[in-house]
Amino acid sequence: MNQPHQNLNVELYDLYVADWPGEMDFYHAFAQQPHANQTGVLEVACGTGRVTIRLAQAGVHITGLDHSLEMLAVAQSKSAGMDNVHWVQADMRDFDLDARFGLAIIPGHSFQNIHTADDQLACLTCIQRHLVPGGTLIVHLDHQELDWLCDIGKNPFQTVKYGSKLTHPVTGQICRRSYAWAYERATQTANFHSAWEILDENEVVVGRYDNEPLRFHCVFRQEMEHLAHRAGFEVEALYGDFLRGALGEDSTEMIWVLKRP
Repeated sequence: MNQPHQNLNVELYDLYVADWPGEMDFYHAFAQQPHANQTGVLEVACGTGRVTIRLAQAGVHITGLDHSLEMLAVAQSKSAGMDNVHWVQADMRDFDLDARFGLAIIPGHSFQNIHTADDQLACLTCIQRHLVPGGTLIVHLDHQELDWLCDIGKNPFQTVKYGSKLTHPVTGQICRRSYAWAYERATQTANFHSAWEILDENEVVVGRYDNEPLRFHCVFRQEMEHLAHRAGFEVEALYGDFLRGALGEDSTEMIWVLKRP
């Protein structure tokens, strides 16, 4: 029943990636600060523009950068006619925009797509060069849950879960994503295997599109703090959610607010 690759990840991205509570208000507040208001905002790993476009709709001058041409094509189509948003195709580890920004953001755990310390440092250093003195970088990371990592490490890809059923915006097909995880303790890597299933009116699977496996680096608190300092940042704040709650035992997120001196 497996079928040739169809990029449903791109086509359905805006349906299955939801906002975190308070996320847009958090970014918008920083985008209104003097440095960002005067020189604009850079979003790194912007995808289809989930965050970028809504900041632009609020009047923010913003540049969205991503490595995926398919994602950027969707973002460009969604922002047609907007003159305060600019799209750039580039690698987040090494780019040169010939511009400096008052604010840079890496939303949605996207920094965790970088797997080595050298590449992580290259990304942060590159962003630091693109900030004005006193500029801010916000990095949104997963706050690792050790029991879960232990479970998927001992039982790799054994627990298959299903996402919500979605209606494809063009074809009208009912789509559902199945997924399973594994964890490599030696490399701090969470491996994600997923597939899109196409369902008929009786919810019988009539098609299946397997996705390329994804690897996410599990970044821990002290590791991120060391990286930030090595890249020349000062840690201004660390939150456990976008409502500016303190990072605690039950926090599922880490929101790092880093400052270029």
